[in-house]
Amino acid sequence: MQMLTKFESKSNRVKGLAFHPTRPLLAASLHNGSVQLWNYQMGTLVDRFDEHDGPVRGVAIHPTRPLLVTGGDDYKIKVWDIRPQNRKCLFTLNGHLDYVRTVQFHHEMPWIISASDDQTIRIWNSTSRNCIAILTGHSHYIMSAFFHPKEDLVVSAAMDQTVRVWDISSLRKSPSRSTAMGTGGPPGAAGTFDAFDSFSTVKYVLEGHDRGVNFASFHPTLPLIVSGGDDRQIKLWRMSDNKAWEVDTCRGHFNNVLSVLFHPKHELIVSAGEDKTIRVWDMAKRSAIQTFRREHDRFWVLVAHPELNLFAAGHDNGLIVFKLERERPAFTVYQDQLYYIRDKYVRQYDFNSQADNGLLSVRKLGSAYIQPKTLAYNPAERCVLVTTTSDNGLFELASLPRDTAGEAKDLNTEGKRGPGSSVVFVARNRFAVLDKTNQTIEIRDLNNTVTKVVKPPVQTNEIFYGGTASLLLSTATSVVLFDIQQQKSLAEINSPPVKYAVWNTDGSTVALLSKHTITLANKTLSHSSLIHETIRIKSGAWDDIGVFVYSTLNHIKYALPQGDNGIIRTLDQPVYLARIKGKNIHCLDRSARPRTITMDPTEYKFKLALVRKNYDDVLKIIQTSNLVGQSIIGYLQKKGFPEIALHFVQDKKTRFELALECGNLDVAMETARALDRVELWSRLAEQALAQGNHKIVEVAYQKTKNFDKLSFLYVATGSSDKLAKMQKIAASRKDPLSRFHNALYAGDIEARISVLRDVDMLPLAYLTAKSNGLEELAQDILRKAGKTEADLEDLPSISQSRLSPPKVVTPTTSLVWPQIATTENFFEKALVDGRLPAAPEASYVKDLDEMVDEGGSGGENAGEEEEEGDWGLDEPEEEAAAEEEEEEAGAAATEGVSELELWVRNSPFAADHVAAGSFETAMQLLNRQSGVVNFEPLKEMFLATYRAAHIYFSPNPALPPLQLHLRRNPEVSSPTRVLPVGRTVKAAMDEFQSACKFVSANKLPEAITAFRALLHTILLTVATDQEEAQKLRELVTSTREYLLAMIVEETRRGLAADDHKRQLELAAYFTHCKLLPQHARNAFRTGIQAASKAKNYATAARFARRLVELNPDKALLAKAKDVIAAGDRNPRDAVEFDYDEYTDFDICAASLTPIYKGSPSVRCPYTGAAFQPQFKGMLDPLTQLTEIGAPASGLPTPR
Repeated sequence: MQMLTKFESKSNRVKGLAFHPTRPLLAASLHNGSVQLWNYQMGTLVDRFDEHDGPVRGVAIHPTRPLLVTGGDDYKIKVWDIRPQNRKCLFTLNGHLDYVRTVQFHHEMPWIISASDDQTIRIWNSTSRNCIAILTGHSHYIMSAFFHPKEDLVVSAAMDQTVRVWDISSLRKSPSRSTAMGTGGPPGAAGTFDAFDSFSTVKYVLEGHDRGVNFASFHPTLPLIVSGGDDRQIKLWRMSDNKAWEVDTCRGHFNNVLSVLFHPKHELIVSAGEDKTIRVWDMAKRSAIQTFRREHDRFWVLVAHPELNLFAAGHDNGLIVFKLERERPAFTVYQDQLYYIRDKYVRQYDFNSQADNGLLSVRKLGSAYIQPKTLAYNPAERCVLVTTTSDNGLFELASLPRDTAGEAKDLNTEGKRGPGSSVVFVARNRFAVLDKTNQTIEIRDLNNTVTKVVKPPVQTNEIFYGGTASLLLSTATSVVLFDIQQQKSLAEINSPPVKYAVWNTDGSTVALLSKHTITLANKTLSHSSLIHETIRIKSGAWDDIGVFVYSTLNHIKYALPQGDNGIIRTLDQPVYLARIKGKNIHCLDRSARPRTITMDPTEYKFKLALVRKNYDDVLKIIQTSNLVGQSIIGYLQKKGFPEIALHFVQDKKTRFELALECGNLDVAMETARALDRVELWSRLAEQALAQGNHKIVEVAYQKTKNFDKLSFLYVATGSSDKLAKMQKIAASRKDPLSRFHNALYAGDIEARISVLRDVDMLPLAYLTAKSNGLEELAQDILRKAGKTEADLEDLPSISQSRLSPPKVVTPTTSLVWPQIATTENFFEKALVDGRLPAAPEASYVKDLDEMVDEGGSGGENAGEEEEEGDWGLDEPEEEAAAEEEEEEAGAAATEGVSELELWVRNSPFAADHVAAGSFETAMQLLNRQSGVVNFEPLKEMFLATYRAAHIYFSPNPALPPLQLHLRRNPEVSSPTRVLPVGRTVKAAMDEFQSACKFVSANKLPEAITAFRALLHTILLTVATDQEEAQKLRELVTSTREYLLAMIVEETRRGLAADDHKRQLELAAYFTHCKLLPQHARNAFRTGIQAASKAKNYATAARFARRLVELNPDKALLAKAKDVIAAGDRNPRDAVEFDYDEYTDFDICAASLTPIYKGSPSVRCPYTGAAFQPQFKGMLDPLTQLTEIGAPASGLPTPR
């Protein structure tokens, strides 16, 4: 038996411990007053509670509810809520007059028991928060008190050298006890201690310890009690219905025994004491079978997990979580049979018939408390090799019975034993045994006779099967493939210490499992890949198609041969994988019982088919499954298959990225046209230029209004006519520098002179004219400058200028660089619909004449559009200069993180990114969260938000102004929480009220503008908590309804008076918008009026009935009743129109038509407005910002 440490922590002295029954949580109460909550599986501190004054000695977790109870030296008992979102102290129980030693929840009733140095045991009702019983009788400090796990009994241990068993059955039968006492009040309804005699009695007083008793506990199933005390003895007691007596005493501790308990599953007793040891005792023999010692730490508390094979012990410097035995069952698989060991019986399980039979008993192999470690099966001779870690390693060879129906026989009747820490079959009639001490490998036959002794070439810890007549030798840093016949190493591979080796069915690949790594290698160890996990790897098995499936503590995962891995499913408890067949995982659980788990292997089959280039399988998987998602697209990009992903992706942004990656300019062009964003056109221009497709470059430069690059492109391609047009565009834009460049490129000397004259650079204009022989023009410039030839006598003679653009040898306006012709790939041939239609070449280039307006208006528009690209915040030249100055001033200094960068890091709100000046990330957030694609309407708000978050002042006239950043939480100093000022939710709600005033005043155009502006404002509004975030979402919904209602009504008013059908439809839809009652009444009045004009009296009556439900004023109510009466007299409609009030519908915000329930529709990712499917991908007419049907995550919530 060995102590297998699973988790260890360092802290102050641990006085109390408690396991959570279902989750991997451990509560520890410390001597310094803290209570820690640990996740022992992940090794992390989940939380801590610090409300006790002084040491906390008792702690317990409720068996079914998320509650924790603690008791300490401050005489208080506290009950805590341990739910992750609400960890806090719920209430405090006061009443004890001295230290509280132990606390515990009852397994059924809402009771808490506590033991105290005030010589009393109290039982509390956790629901009423009252003390319902006080058990008195001990005459000294009571060190522990616990409920029986099934019966109405309590066992207590005290320093008066006694253990007492209390009968509390009457307490369960007396519901009035829950209110008989107030917290800390006197016991009993009559206010005297005698009142307790009727429901709690001392059933037994167990005397036998020579000193104080520190701990006593019940056996989980048997009528036994174990106790330990300061007399260094552990006593075992048995109970009957009318008496209890001492059975025996276990001696061995040489200091006080502080904690003792029964093993939950075996006939063992586990104890801990101040002698720095944990001891394990045999209940039957009353003798110690194992001792675990620490050098410097006394043990104070010991607990067992209620369900799992786990123990925890607290000592002077922390705690330790450990097991007393391995839980991995020994098993092996051959064809459709699973051979495994449970409860020391070799069993055979048939995967197909699920028949489970015992074959052989191995009870006498090694220690009774240590399970066998490995099991190897020889199908040729139908025999097994079983190994155990007892006595430094033992093995036994035995034949399995042919008849599986008989009773399992003991192994030692014909078994062949021997020492050996690692044993494995190497041939049909040979097996190898590793002697770790002498570092030899013995080859034995089936009679257990040594036929050969081999000296391994390296220090070997384990041996594994390595193929016929070969072994895998595991060292501390590597694995060696060793040939037994030739006695030489064939190959070596670096690896952490290997625990298990798993071969695939044909023996071509092996998985070497270490504690945290898996090495996949071929049979010669010449090719391998490494997979690393942060938590322990438990087991693994090969799929039929060559994928390795493995289990960790909390996941089942897969690994591809080249090293890619992923998650198949999560686990509540670890399992040990035996075989993978199709969608079934055959495994053993921790109790060694066979289980079958279903899984979906589609993802790893898809990835494996890609790696192996089995495109038929890839196509089949994509056509028959829902696999293609963001994770798979990312995998395809990462692994170099963007052209495959491109055929199956619908999202335009993703299609653009994939098209650029695989160089498909046609698809990139199409998606760029659809998205129409400046940054996308810029990237497309860069990629197209790299491929020499200047036609696409030209379109991209036109879209981004990059006129300077466009002019240079025309020079490079020899497009003289387009250069002339660029001159006109520059003139209309009133950009003298661009005019000069274009004139220079075109060789137009007079145009260059004209630019210089317009900007009053007359000397340069004169020199240009003079040097190019334009004498008349030069004289004209002199006259304008008020000079004469005599004034320029000292000017040296001017030679003829040779500056002229190069002549076009071969115009390439209509030519692009040639590319190697490629054939259609597999997917283009397989999926006709997957091919994208190529855009005609004529549509590439926009006619430049459209960019020039004859009257000059085009020039103004061009100038305005160019300004859109530059919001006036980035000044790269000045920033570069500033950076150089900073480097010179402080070369040795390390630059800290700027306030603006902290704002960007700390917030998911686009408004905070805008305030930090990070417009690009803000736009990305708005696109991901709300589907915004048109940012032009937000330009002014971006600038205003940025300006509002900063102030400037000059401390000294000689210094440049200082910039200060304004925070909305100035009281916060932590860098991870600082945030800028921003628009508040309250301000947004005030804007909504202001917009509603336009509705009341019947100013519909103004209302439409106000509600649309509010939707824009909300995008740059920040919520400080969850409540405000919810209000913001509700405000978006309300604003959308009002905006849609106003558009519907404004459209109706613009219709011809005789278009009764459409008038009626829009009036009816107006009534279905969710408005405030005062505005909804106006909608119904509009509907009544429109229906009455069209002589649709029945419809008018229905509108009137809905109006009555809104409780209008008396005058309006009377008119509504008149309309209802008229409708009842003449219940007919003269005009048929598209409206069904009895079926739920949404209003399409684009076509203003109904979308009835069950009909296909798409929605705005921001407002949720509904649209007909044909509008998908278009700009939302409500917001004028978002793309209809685009994916989005929604408005963010505060972190």
